[in-house]
Amino acid sequence: MATILSKPSILSKEGLTRLGRSIFSEGAAAIAAVSIILMLVVPLPTWGLDILLALNITLALGVLMMTFYIKKSLEFSSFPSLLLLVTLFRLALNVSATRLILGTGHAGSVIAAFGTFVIGGNFVVGIVVFIVLVVIQFVVITSGSGRVAEVAARFTLDAMPGKQMAIDAELNSGAIDEVTARQRRQDVSREADFYGAMDGASKFVRGDAIASVVMIVINILGGFGIGILQRGMDITAAIQSYTILTVGEGIVTQIPALLISAASGLLVTRTASESNLSKELSQQVMAHPHALYISSGALFFLGMAPGLPKIPFALLAGAVAFYGYRLQVKRDAPPPAPPAAPKAPENLNDLLTVDPLEIELGYALLCLADPKQGGDLLDRVTAARRQIATELGMIVPPIRVRDNLRLRVGNQYVFRMRGQEIGGSELMPGQFLALEGGGEVQPLPGTPTQDPAFGVPAVWIAANQRKMAEVSGYTVVDPINILVTHLMEQLRRHASEILSRQDVQSLVDNVRRSSPAVVDELVPGLMSLGQVQKVLQILLRDRVSIRDLTSILEALSDAAASTRDPEVLAEHVRFRLSRQLTHQYVEADGRLYCMTLHPTVEQTLMDNLRRNDVGTQITLDPITQQRLGSAIRRQAERMAAAGHLPLLMCAPRLRSAIRPLIERSVPTLIVLSYAEITAGIAVESLGMVMLSDENPTV
Repeated sequence: MATILSKPSILSKEGLTRLGRSIFSEGAAAIAAVSIILMLVVPLPTWGLDILLALNITLALGVLMMTFYIKKSLEFSSFPSLLLLVTLFRLALNVSATRLILGTGHAGSVIAAFGTFVIGGNFVVGIVVFIVLVVIQFVVITSGSGRVAEVAARFTLDAMPGKQMAIDAELNSGAIDEVTARQRRQDVSREADFYGAMDGASKFVRGDAIASVVMIVINILGGFGIGILQRGMDITAAIQSYTILTVGEGIVTQIPALLISAASGLLVTRTASESNLSKELSQQVMAHPHALYISSGALFFLGMAPGLPKIPFALLAGAVAFYGYRLQVKRDAPPPAPPAAPKAPENLNDLLTVDPLEIELGYALLCLADPKQGGDLLDRVTAARRQIATELGMIVPPIRVRDNLRLRVGNQYVFRMRGQEIGGSELMPGQFLALEGGGEVQPLPGTPTQDPAFGVPAVWIAANQRKMAEVSGYTVVDPINILVTHLMEQLRRHASEILSRQDVQSLVDNVRRSSPAVVDELVPGLMSLGQVQKVLQILLRDRVSIRDLTSILEALSDAAASTRDPEVLAEHVRFRLSRQLTHQYVEADGRLYCMTLHPTVEQTLMDNLRRNDVGTQITLDPITQQRLGSAIRRQAERMAAAGHLPLLMCAPRLRSAIRPLIERSVPTLIVLSYAEITAGIAVESLGMVMLSDENPTV
């Protein structure tokens, strides 16, 4: 009861204040629209018209200033709706002013001031000024901004598929997370909607200019008739009085219209940048002292021409030359030297440390890792480590990025694991890699190559060919995405070697905090930490996620009482994770597509299955092993061309032994056993592996 009584009543001062803020913040636009409609039918007093005319000028100036300080057009996405409201507001002011001019012969102090002071009381001058303002607005600004908005809307819509594919590529490479990808997709859609709305909103400004001209003619003719026929004025007095008032009213409303048109033009021509328009102009227009020197000389010689005033041109030439000199001195000044830090004693132990993972860059690729040049490689590598942790359930150690001037070419990069090279390729800075899709694509001019991560045929193209490549069906990727995607594929391929015993200890300690009974039962009573590491390495070698480590340790506890064989234990774990394994490779239609072994091939492998100290192996002669690898590779290529993940289904006894046998031929092949398929999953075989020259599909 006390709590209910303590709440402020809606009739209290606090309740009324909160209600007023809510109405103003959420209904201000609606209230403004209703007020504008009322102005069209309700007469205004002269003092009210003066206030609203001043408000109109203030609003137009505020909108114009806002366009100078935004960094991209989407920051002012409400501009098309605002443009409609201010246009209606200006037309309502025209109607109210017309009612006062024709009805009373007086339209307030603001219009009178513009009619007498601005145009000097001369209605001919006022008409000329009004016509000039209308021509500037209608012919120059409105026409140009409308054309820019139309072209921008068309190109934005054409570029949407390419932008969406680029966002998907960054999401797949781990450069961005799902939330960022969703936000970028929304920005792309909002950008297309904005330019489409601006294309239509420009018609408001054009119609407003036409309406202003029509209302000027109506006011002059109507005032001329009222002054002579109703008020008994002579022709000269009627023309002088009503024309000055009408032209003054036209100019006082046309100036805000011109400001709004200029704001519209600035907004649609604004490109996304890191600073506002004023700062960009100062940095770009006034950034070259030699151009200022030439301009200064041209002004000086122009002032020397006979008949031209020499003092203004001389002052301007001196000011421009002085500014160019100041800019030249500032650019040529050496950067301040950093303060010398005290030299620390040398630690020789650092020389004995081997980095777990390294990325070496040639001198031409250093820009990718330099934030000052727009490179975000370090952040992208961190995102890749985060993606691998989510995907495989292991913590990738920090990856060191450094330069290596001894690489054979400057645009080469190399991946190293504990000092040994595990991969690498070459990149073309400033160019894009166009990857061929599954269908027919039009050849592109460029440097043919292959995607370093998956070996897909690709072409290096120039930046100005990107749009053409996307329209032709290529997937266009920038150099940083290529490097990060290649890095992630190498991390997946060598995950079993990266996982150290200390990493396993950290993972086990993490499980102990939530499930201490599971860990205490297994380690060290049933298995040592090294044996657990071997099982996890076998799982990672087959690209099985160890993120559900609690279930893995429980499966090891159940099977460790009967065997210590890491391969047998890994098969027990895979059976426990069969639901995870199956759903990991089920495609969107709910089916699991695979290739199978011909019965004769499967029997041959069974007959050559041997058990030794290394583990279970298949001993085949080199020729048969080569034919088997070629047959599986052909079937894998057919599955990949059909848009399916290469996956081999075999008997449980062969699963652990066949994977090392064909790893070199098809490194990305997934091998599952029949026992690992959960009930209810539809399995469809797309091909059968045979050792003969024919490979029939079923």
